[in-house]
Amino acid sequence: MTAHQIACFAALGILLLSPPSNAQDGGASAVLDRYNGLSLPRQGPTIDASLAQRLFRRGNTFSSLGRHEEAIAEYRKAISADPSFSDAIRNLANTYYFLENYEKAKPLLARFIELETQTTASLIAAVQTLGELERNSRNYESAIEYDERAIELNPDDDSQVHIMANTYNNNGYPELAIRVYQAGIRAMPGNAFFDRSLGRMLERSGRLEEALAAYRSASAKDGDSDFYADLVDSLERRLTRQ
Repeated sequence: MTAHQIACFAALGILLLSPPSNAQDGGASAVLDRYNGLSLPRQGPTIDASLAQRLFRRGNTFSSLGRHEEAIAEYRKAISADPSFSDAIRNLANTYYFLENYEKAKPLLARFIELETQTTASLIAAVQTLGELERNSRNYESAIEYDERAIELNPDDDSQVHIMANTYNNNGYPELAIRVYQAGIRAMPGNAFFDRSLGRMLERSGRLEEALAAYRSASAKDGDSDFYADLVDSLERRLTRQ
């Protein structure tokens, strides 16, 4: 496991410590659609929350002992007993992630995100991780939805915005990079560098009037910066010559 993967799993480790969340009905996400749901067998005709809790605790015990395959079996049974048991879904996703079985982790993360009703560390970690996994799988149209939500949920993390945008742009998706910077500006409206970065992306895409508006916004937010003022002047002159 790489250092980056260890760091990601450390973030997911928060999920194991957070309090149980409430469930809600919701439409299946794009990830769930692609993976045809959880594909978990039901053990009985009705939901049995008490049985699910017992199986979940057994799964946690196996997990703490490093017996991951046995933990997986217990978590799956717990979800079969109660398909909306988000704690079991979360821990099963964590286990698959730890084992680097990302294709099995992704639909479970998507299901957990569907069920979570509160903005918790668990939800933030799940959204960030699923967005990254989808980017790594080059499923960019799916990833952008989670990336935009991750920015909204964690507005203090400006570094994730640049990482996301660079990934999209470097892989030939400048429009998705633009969406990332726009999401960053909504979440962190005082960040002039996001406006500058958005302006650069728009300028390279030939959207010069929009780029000028972004540069002007950056300059207004940081009036002492000659750098932003020069961007405005340069593009204004370019537009005047056209």
